[in-house]
Amino acid sequence: MHHPVVIIGAGPAGLTAAYELVKNGIKPIIFEKGDKVGGISRTETYKGYHFDIGGHRFFTKVEEVQQLWLEVLGNEFIKVPRLSRIYYRGKYYNYPLSLFNTLSNLGVFESFLILLSYLQAKLQPNPVEENLEQWVINRFGKRLYKTFFKTYTEKVWGIPCNEIQAEWAAQRIKGLSLKKAITNALFGTNNTKTLIKEFDYPVLGPGMMWQKFQAAVESKGGQVDLNSGVVRLEHNSKRIERVIVKQDGKLVSIAGDHFISSMPITTLIQCLDPLPPDTVLQAARKLNYRDFLIVALVVNREHLFPDNWIYIHSPEVKVGRIQNFKNWSAAMVPDPSKTCLGMEYFCTKGDGVWTMSDTELLDLATIELAKLGLANAADVEDGVIIRQPKAYPVYDHEYRRHLKVIQDYLATFENLQTTGRNGMHRYNNQDHSMLTGWLAAKNILGENHDLWEVNTERSYYEEFTTKPAQQEKVLAKV
Repeated sequence: MHHPVVIIGAGPAGLTAAYELVKNGIKPIIFEKGDKVGGISRTETYKGYHFDIGGHRFFTKVEEVQQLWLEVLGNEFIKVPRLSRIYYRGKYYNYPLSLFNTLSNLGVFESFLILLSYLQAKLQPNPVEENLEQWVINRFGKRLYKTFFKTYTEKVWGIPCNEIQAEWAAQRIKGLSLKKAITNALFGTNNTKTLIKEFDYPVLGPGMMWQKFQAAVESKGGQVDLNSGVVRLEHNSKRIERVIVKQDGKLVSIAGDHFISSMPITTLIQCLDPLPPDTVLQAARKLNYRDFLIVALVVNREHLFPDNWIYIHSPEVKVGRIQNFKNWSAAMVPDPSKTCLGMEYFCTKGDGVWTMSDTELLDLATIELAKLGLANAADVEDGVIIRQPKAYPVYDHEYRRHLKVIQDYLATFENLQTTGRNGMHRYNNQDHSMLTGWLAAKNILGENHDLWEVNTERSYYEEFTTKPAQQEKVLAKV
């Protein structure tokens, strides 16, 4: 069997690539290992309750992505006000910071010490910013770093902040500083683009978007095969010739002209046949991921708290973030007298949290919810656990060197492109992943784009245009 384009992975990147191709008369085939589309942007359901694998806001500065969202989903978006807070030492802090709320919680003396620490950082900044700790201290001071950044960040990544590349901070909290935060708090302004006040959201969660993409691809002759894991990519050194896919317990061979992959780049390397050189295999083994699980709790309470989500900075509990899906969209909770919370735990496959039984995780989440004072344990009446391996590519101090080895090797293939968060080992949001998929399709259609030039910083802070010459100009700036 032969297809003009074979796409591995039906997440935002793969589906966007397929959608662009079918609009231009090319009928690709997508192989998705899971039982539904969307990747980590999918929506899971349990007894009528809808919940995300984490929260996925639909906000972008990339006009092409915005147009795709509207084109595919139309009027099934709702506008959702953003409200998120930080929980620390038994108190809730507004995010972005509110002056009186912060002063009231910290107290005048602690606030004064934070200001002194900030001034010291300005007078004697770290001469280099190689890691996240140095980057944050230079902008906020050591005391505020320890209060609002250190514990939560280390919960997420499972490694010390001084082992996380500064590049991650530059991508995720660019433009934010203590001076700007105080200005925002005093005057009610908010010019930091990552701190939007409102966002679009599909009425039944992000999975609704990707199901619509799937239907659009299939309606134009594309093919989306679920429960179909790619186990091997056969090549002749310069070109991928075919993929071997496991479907219903059988191996199927599919040949193609072009291949787009959003499977984890480490898995891709291991699936190549013949295998890459040892240096490339070793580099792939050195790239790390952070895994994730969500304990979705059904709580017999109509209202619990107004936030979309709360960041849990307190070290006395393991939970890192709590989503309130009813506050994303009321339609996600079938019984208006109840609430569905997502208790999010950042972990590593095989560690103590990951290996807990479902019963143990439900008990843990219920106990911690009560410990935080958000609900009574007796109000929790049901729940379900979803485990998500390889949720976050880790930016440790060696990742860039190892990724470069892999990137250079994959560049030797004439007809293979990698896209998406795990396909490029980049901490992309879904709009960035979509952009890589869209440009991969454009390359097959005859344009010339370097997908590795797509990154979070550019996607949020620079304009993007469809005119090829201007595209290349923007990409060249990065």
